[in-house]
Amino acid sequence: MKYTALAYRLPRALRRHMLYFEAEIEEAVADFARRLPANARMLDAGAGEGQYARYFAHCRYYGIDLAVGDTTWDYSRVDAIADLTALPFPNACIDAALLIVTIEHLREPACALAELARTLVPGGVLLIAAPHEWEVHQAPHDYFRYTRYGLAYLLEKTGFTIEELRPAGGYFRLLARRLLNGLQFFAGGLRWLLFLPAAVLLAPPAMILPFLDFLDRERNFTLGYISVARKAETAPRVQ
Repeated sequence: MKYTALAYRLPRALRRHMLYFEAEIEEAVADFARRLPANARMLDAGAGEGQYARYFAHCRYYGIDLAVGDTTWDYSRVDAIADLTALPFPNACIDAALLIVTIEHLREPACALAELARTLVPGGVLLIAAPHEWEVHQAPHDYFRYTRYGLAYLLEKTGFTIEELRPAGGYFRLLARRLLNGLQFFAGGLRWLLFLPAAVLLAPPAMILPFLDFLDRERNFTLGYISVARKAETAPRVQ
C-alpha cells in the first residue's frame, strides 16, 4: 500500500489503530522471541527482507526465502534462497520457526508445513500468520486465503498440535482497513487530485469503526489469523 510506509512513522498507538493486523503480528513475533532460550535455532521461513531478525539476536537465526515476491525487496540478507517445500536442513535440527504472511504464497502449503515439521525438533514450535480478508499482493505468487478451519486442518494434518489460533480483529476493523485501502485508487497520475477529497471522506469512518469492533464476537469477518502450533512427537508425511 502506498500509505503504509508513512503510517509506520506514526505514533505507536495510532499505527496500531490503523495497521492492526501488522501490529498484532509484530507483537506476536516479539512475544514468541522472548520465550525462546539463548542460542535456540530459529528458522524464519519466507523471511523476505528479514524484518523480524532483530527480535532473535539471542538466537541462531536463519532466514530462508525463494526471493520471487515483491520485486522492490532486497533479499540479500537471507541466509539461503530455497523453496519451503525442500528446506536445506537435516531432520529435527530447528527449535522454532516463523511463517509470517507467507502461506498464502505457497502453491503447496501442506507440503511446506510438513517440511517445517520435518526440520523442527520434537516439541518445536511454529508461529504462523495467515490472511483471511486481504487484497492480492506479490502477484502472481498469491494463491490462497485461509479460514480458521482451513488453517487448523493443514496444521493438524502435517503433525502440529495447535496451542493458539486467534483472529486479528473482527468486522469493524476489517471494514476500517478496507476504507483505508480505498485511498490507493487515488495514488497515481491525475487521480492524486482526488486523493484529498477521498481522504476526507474515507479516513474519519476508518478511524472510528475500530472502536466498534467489540460488537463482533464471532470474528468471522477478520483480516487474518495468528496461530502458535507445536510439532508432535512424530509428524505424518504429506504426499
